[in-house]
Amino acid sequence: MSQDKAPVTAAVRALRQHKIDFSDHLYAYEERGGTATSSRELGVDEHAVIKTLVMEDDGKRPLVVLMHGDREVSTKNLARHIGVKTIAPCSPEVANRHSGYVVGGTSPFGTKRAMPVYMERSILDLPRIYINGGKRGYLVGLDPQAVLAVLSPELVEVAV
Repeated sequence: MSQDKAPVTAAVRALRQHKIDFSDHLYAYEERGGTATSSRELGVDEHAVIKTLVMEDDGKRPLVVLMHGDREVSTKNLARHIGVKTIAPCSPEVANRHSGYVVGGTSPFGTKRAMPVYMERSILDLPRIYINGGKRGYLVGLDPQAVLAVLSPELVEVAV
């Protein structure tokens, strides 16, 4: 994506509705590039690029996990924390249906369906984070406290 005008997505509308200050960051999206690509393109530490993962529990109930770009989620520890048997990533089609976003452009803000949000606690230690703005090749930069204000996530420690 070139340095065009930033898109107005459901995520952007949700942030504006909550009067959250954020910056727009467009970059050339690469299929399966993940946070390594976006951090390289934007010149920021991959630890500050937060991925939005749509997962489901053993009852097929969807949930969102926010995790550092350079870390993985221990689904076993998350399941134990939530009190379910298993947690697994949704297939891209199911994730798209729950979130209203295309995988690779999933934002935790402005999702089609309200889902519980779990955020790695150490994200709050960062001065600024970069998180998907609702479109492939588009991140928004904001204070991690804004995530607390808008989404009221449950803080967890499930990074590996």
